[in-house]
Amino acid sequence: MGDFLLTQEALKECNVDYVLHHFQEGTEALKYLNKQVPYQDAVMPDFVLLDLNMPKMSGLEVLQIIKNTPHLKKIPVIVLSTSYSDSDVETAYDLHANAYIPKPLDYDDFVHIIKVIEQFWGHVVKLPTHILP
Repeated sequence: MGDFLLTQEALKECNVDYVLHHFQEGTEALKYLNKQVPYQDAVMPDFVLLDLNMPKMSGLEVLQIIKNTPHLKKIPVIVLSTSYSDSDVETAYDLHANAYIPKPLDYDDFVHIIKVIEQFWGHVVKLPTHILP
């Protein structure tokens, strides 16, 4: 929950009005993305910030499912993780992560990273039109 609050604060500093959805478990995130109960009215995200360390289903498992699901695979997935493991980085890119960013430990560095993510994914890149299920 701490990283979610930090991300919210960093985005406030960017003066952007994003709607953020936070899921502590990958299974809930997938329910949201697939518009399953109770998320039938979910709006598809412009991108997903994904932590690798989640209970029940790892972030890598969530990434694999997203990228193997036709109506989800075009959603950019940015892995934001405390893991600096080369194996995690390789696996994430093998599973078609759009970016892998090691989470900085310093608050100011974390805020800077969130601002860079928002600027790049929110303003620089052209994202595909999402195909909804």
